[in-house]
Amino acid sequence: MDNTFLHSKKLLLVDDEPELLKMITAILTDEGFQYLVTAPNMKEGIAAAKAEKPDLAILDVMLPDGDGFSLMRQIRTWTDIPIIFLTARDEAADKLAGLGLGADDYIAKPFLPQEFLLRIYAVLRRCYKEDEPILKLHSCTVDFSRAEVDNGSEVLPLTAMEHKLLETLAKNEGRIVTVDTLCEALWGDNPFGYENSLNAHVRRIRGKIEADPSKPVSLLTVKGLGYKLLARK
Repeated sequence: MDNTFLHSKKLLLVDDEPELLKMITAILTDEGFQYLVTAPNMKEGIAAAKAEKPDLAILDVMLPDGDGFSLMRQIRTWTDIPIIFLTARDEAADKLAGLGLGADDYIAKPFLPQEFLLRIYAVLRRCYKEDEPILKLHSCTVDFSRAEVDNGSEVLPLTAMEHKLLETLAKNEGRIVTVDTLCEALWGDNPFGYENSLNAHVRRIRGKIEADPSKPVSLLTVKGLGYKLLARK
């Protein structure tokens, strides 16, 4: 299977064991992963997560200045990237705690390199889909290569901002994308103050992709968080 798309994802590794970090980095690099960021503690892990914007975080449960659960809670305040817990403590209580917080997987040390890679691939494939030029929604199809929406009776053009917004949502299909993340995708690193503009773009997009824009079934609002796009299966 061609994993080129997955190898382009940026991974954050947070663990206080230098030798383990070195080993994991070697495993992932040899496998073809191109973008790896490491941190030895919770403080540096938070800073790295904010600065590097990883696509997946692998967190040790036991850290010198906190724990992986607390680190996950911090990360979850601004992003919903998939998270895997990695720990030497193979205890049911820890596993349930991590998965209860919304972690995507839990791997106990020691582990076989191949098992480790398979678990990472499974999470990445579940959370990220390779870009498709055609997106099938409930009442229409979106052709990103042409920037058009075909609802069966007419073909409607997408503006550049509508195209970018739909593209960002489509890359995270089925998952909540926060308002801040969408604003950043559209307006850059300082998205403050653009929420009203974002809402206006969402309304216009719904006018093109929904059979009844007042009762959306494809582009949903998640109150207090952001938006979620649901494709037709």
